Amino acid sequence: MDLRYFVDLWEREGQLKRVKAEVDWNLELSHIAKIVEEKNGPALLFENVKGYRSPVLTGIYASVYRLGSILGKPGLSMVELTREWMRLLSEKKTPIASEIVKEGPIFENVKDGEEASVLAFPVPKYYEKDGHRYFGTAVYMVSKDPETGRVNVGTFRMGVHDEKHLGVQILKGKTTDRILKKYAKEKKKMPVCVVIGGDPLLMIASAATLPGVANAFDAVSTLRGEPLKLVQGELSGLPFPADAEIVVEGEIDPNVLKEEGPFGEYTGYYTEELFKPLPKPVIEVKRVYHRNNPIFVGTTVGRPVGDQHMLYAFARNFSLWYELESMKIPGIKSVYTLPEAAGRFWVIVSIQQMYPGHAEQVAHAVLASNTGTYGVKGVILVDDDIQADDLPRVWWALGVRYHPLRGTQIIQRGRSTPLDPALGPEDNKFITPRIILNATIPFEWEQKPVEVKLNEEVLNRIRERWQELGLAEVVPKP
Repeated sequence: MDLRYFVDLWEREGQLKRVKAEVDWNLELSHIAKIVEEKNGPALLFENVKGYRSPVLTGIYASVYRLGSILGKPGLSMVELTREWMRLLSEKKTPIASEIVKEGPIFENVKDGEEASVLAFPVPKYYEKDGHRYFGTAVYMVSKDPETGRVNVGTFRMGVHDEKHLGVQILKGKTTDRILKKYAKEKKKMPVCVVIGGDPLLMIASAATLPGVANAFDAVSTLRGEPLKLVQGELSGLPFPADAEIVVEGEIDPNVLKEEGPFGEYTGYYTEELFKPLPKPVIEVKRVYHRNNPIFVGTTVGRPVGDQHMLYAFARNFSLWYELESMKIPGIKSVYTLPEAAGRFWVIVSIQQMYPGHAEQVAHAVLASNTGTYGVKGVILVDDDIQADDLPRVWWALGVRYHPLRGTQIIQRGRSTPLDPALGPEDNKFITPRIILNATIPFEWEQKPVEVKLNEEVLNRIRERWQELGLAEVVPKP
């Protein structure tokens, strides 16, 4: 189930469109893709990129349908998909490990020396004020902890400095940053492999926190029910999918930093102060592997909602919900991380209250979780008669159940992402305040508001007559 499998599948299902007209990699490609993503359109395969022979694929994760398709469950909502993924992982009592093999399509072309160029591929420039063409908007990078030997897979933006060098944004405190510091302590360069393609589930797994599995490769193996086939880089020894499209093998010198940016981030804003590029680590390209006619994958990022936001929202939604379940807090019915809020900053939780203070316990658990502690700055709580992703009903609860004085808590300090543009020049870029909006009816109220409800007997009667009433083509059967 590599990337090409899904390209064929989505084309048959009307979920992918081939763009055969010539398109310029400089802004034109990204602008077309962004318009289509924001209209919830199909994935696009640009087959005629100016100056190149190989294609660019965008919009893989931009619809809930395609997210579900990747998980083998098309047609489910975001909440239903999250619940299904949790069920699948919980059923796999023993994680399935990935398997190292010797050969794979990724070795069809091996480029060294002058031929090992990241600009051999149609790397787009996405927005006018971007400081570079960006090789890394839909890539995952493989590294290894020098002390534990544990393989880490994470997602990063990567700007092109030149044919042999990629700037990589490694945020402070994240796993890769901690690993890089260990190499610095040992006065060694950190080997890395930058991967495009393979099973599209890998991008989701690399963006999520997955308890109980060693890395994203094993998570995909576990979810697919069979070992993911990996090969090893001939220079680094690092693993990557045998059916990946493009792999860049290189190394990072912890002591070498070069200005990278600005870049139109998933928040919809540039985050470098006054558009000033900041020093970032640099990947020195040593070797490039690619399949015949490799598919370069990109995402337009920018303002929500695009495929990056859907990807982030789903990955974080699963991680958060899984952690809350692991805390053994009862009554959690659904969790929704809003793609509209850039897939990170706002979370909605639906709960069945069982005791006074239950709602507040859940809200604080969200902010204390490994997923929620980083970047989440707003939690909305609703009662269990509202599913967390039913946004019209969430707004209803905020209108008629939320009491601003009773239902609001402001927390002064929490961990933030420095990419949040709401943090001004005077703010610590790694600290943010947080707010809890409790839109539930207090559990302890003896007399609760009486909701206006439709009569179930009458509802059942008219459901049977829906076709007869001539309304089947107007709205679905209630």
